[in-house]
Amino acid sequence: MKNLYDVMQLLKRYGTIIYTADFQADLALMEDEVRELYRMQFITAKEYTTALMILRQKRSEGK
Repeated sequence: MKNLYDVMQLLKRYGTIIYTADFQADLALMEDEVRELYRMQFITAKEYTTALMILRQKRSEGK
């Protein structure tokens, strides 16, 4: 996973597509979904940390 598109594809693999027309809200929802996937042990710890890092980086760029 290298960018936001990869995170979106990870979520899509599990049936989650997020688009609310509010980019910051989308990033927050994606972060919640990634946490839930990790909690339910669908994704590895490496996928979890990489996805969170990418999402947090995007959130800080948008401020």
